[in-house]
Amino acid sequence: MRVFLAGASGVIGVRLVPLLVAAGHEVAGMTRSPGKMERLRALGAEPVVCDAFDAAALREAVVGFQPEAVVNELTDLPDEPAKTNEPNARMRREGTRNLLAAAEAAGALHFVAQSIAWRLPGDAGAAVAELERLVLAADDVVLRYGRLYGPGTYYEDELPEPPRLHVDEAALRTVPTLHAASGIVEVTDDAHLQRFGLPRTLPE
Repeated sequence: MRVFLAGASGVIGVRLVPLLVAAGHEVAGMTRSPGKMERLRALGAEPVVCDAFDAAALREAVVGFQPEAVVNELTDLPDEPAKTNEPNARMRREGTRNLLAAAEAAGALHFVAQSIAWRLPGDAGAAVAELERLVLAADDVVLRYGRLYGPGTYYEDELPEPPRLHVDEAALRTVPTLHAASGIVEVTDDAHLQRFGLPRTLPE
């Protein structure tokens, strides 16, 4: 399958690229930073430099690759956790809208978008809800990740409050959703533990 991965240089994206390649997929990895192209190429992706807010350029990039699936791992997060984050709210709204339009123009059959498994207040929460509405209205898949922990996340050395999810597990469990039916898929440690009947208390 040809997969266009937006946000390929992010904390999930860099883990997801080699998993997709190992599964036999051809991957275009999108980043807005030219300096990250070589890393994406080394991971096995065809690097694409594009800004998700440039709707015309994004459409051209996605249509040019002709993907069967588009994965939205776009974020605009600060280096440190913040109570409010207007850039990321904009990314959830405008970035998702632009990527959905590009995927439709390319005739992609599958679209998977990251969301979160906990509630945010105010406009941040409204942006999450809008992202999910856009994706579900297009009969596509919403991935609700738990709070990420592990290398490269805000929680490298401690566990965040639940719902939570190790970043390596987040990438691993994203791969099969390329074939999931339209709807919401919750991807958290608790969801995994419940599935296999394991205790919810994780080792510190």
